[in-house]
Amino acid sequence: MELFNRLTNDTMQLRGRIETLTRQSITGLKAERLGDLGPGVSRTVSLRAELGRRELSGQAMEQALGRTLVMQDSLDRLTEIAREFRTKAATRITAGDPGSLMTVQGDARAALVEVAHLLNTRHGGEYLFGGSDVTRPPIPDPEGLATGPMAQQIAAEVAALPNQGLAATLAATRGIAQSNAAGITPFSDRLAADAALPPGEQEARRAVPASDGQLIGYGIIAGRNADAVSQGETTGSWARDLMRNLMSLAALSPEQMSDRPTFDAFLGSLRDGLSSAELALGEEAGALGTVEARMEATQRRHDDLSTALSQQLADIEEVDVADVLVRLQATRNALEASYRALGSLRELTLANFLR
Repeated sequence: MELFNRLTNDTMQLRGRIETLTRQSITGLKAERLGDLGPGVSRTVSLRAELGRRELSGQAMEQALGRTLVMQDSLDRLTEIAREFRTKAATRITAGDPGSLMTVQGDARAALVEVAHLLNTRHGGEYLFGGSDVTRPPIPDPEGLATGPMAQQIAAEVAALPNQGLAATLAATRGIAQSNAAGITPFSDRLAADAALPPGEQEARRAVPASDGQLIGYGIIAGRNADAVSQGETTGSWARDLMRNLMSLAALSPEQMSDRPTFDAFLGSLRDGLSSAELALGEEAGALGTVEARMEATQRRHDDLSTALSQQLADIEEVDVADVLVRLQATRNALEASYRALGSLRELTLANFLR
């Protein structure tokens, strides 16, 4: 009887093991409930939390790289505009030909509208050059940039060029372009207020967390440089330089061409200002490219570590299905043998009883 009971218990254990192995072969998991993992529970919780953090960081990095890609396209086009009008100011305006000036002026007005729309570039429903103010355009009236208050005041100073001279005109247009006063600046109230603050108090660049807990800054705010250092005939901002010089070019009059020395000197200053914008934009794009490379390297580290963490988690939670199937078949064979042994004991017990 003792042997019969022992075999019965063994059979029940085999049946329970078959149920467990069958479930594992279907789900691929050692246990369906976290609490059933025993000593591996705390490690599993820790690994899952770290994987979750890595996943969120990776998604944030992917989104940031999507934004910088679009920003680079805008910077490239802005650079092309600066280069194009630097060249036009040098080669397309012919002495004694007012028509050549008027053609370039019309192009400059159209370029100003394009510049405004480029600074209002959006990605994923967010304005990329607006800093933290992602829901409102950096330039509220892009279509009116060429005829707005800033353009009108610069045009008035350019018209006074023959009377006040080159130096005074350049100083006046520079001051207008640098102004953050309402009624002059084309930038949004939010950006104008921020630009008026001392550098140490201005809004920080938009950034994404790196794997080491540090932030990678990548944002560029319209109206002030991020990494570039503008030099030469400049307002200190490539965006303002570009607007100022395009507006100045559009404001020249054919009558001013008669004073060739002053006219040529002013065109030379416009070329210098456009060159400053072009060089600063190149620096900005290059710096952003360096930031992108750092983001991509960080993203690769995230991916590599996530892979390692996933493997550690799999070692705790998952089973080798092929091995499970082998053990399942072996357990089934053992259960069948147990059934046969129980059957033999029953027959033996009945025979003893009949004697």
